[in-house]
Amino acid sequence: MNPRVKSVVPMPNYMLSLTFANDVQKEFDMKPYLTKGIFIELKNENIFNTAHVSFGTVTWSNGADLCPDTFYEGSK
Repeated sequence: MNPRVKSVVPMPNYMLSLTFANDVQKEFDMKPYLTKGIFIELKNENIFNTAHVSFGTVTWSNGADLCPDTFYEGSK
C-alpha cells in the first residue's frame, strides 16, 4: 500500500502539487482525466481549484476523487 496524500496545492495547467504521508513531494497531471465522467467538470478552474485532502486522497467540491495509489504511482 502506498502512502496517503497529506496535502495538495492546485497549480496552473491542471497540475497538482502533492505531499504524501512519507513526506515525499510529487506533481500529478490531471489533464488525461479531464475527458472522463465527473472529471470533465474539473476543466472549470474554479472547481479544479477546490482540490483538498479528504481521508488520505484528493477530493473536489463536485465529489470527484481518485484512489490515493493513483496519485502516488502516477506522480513525478
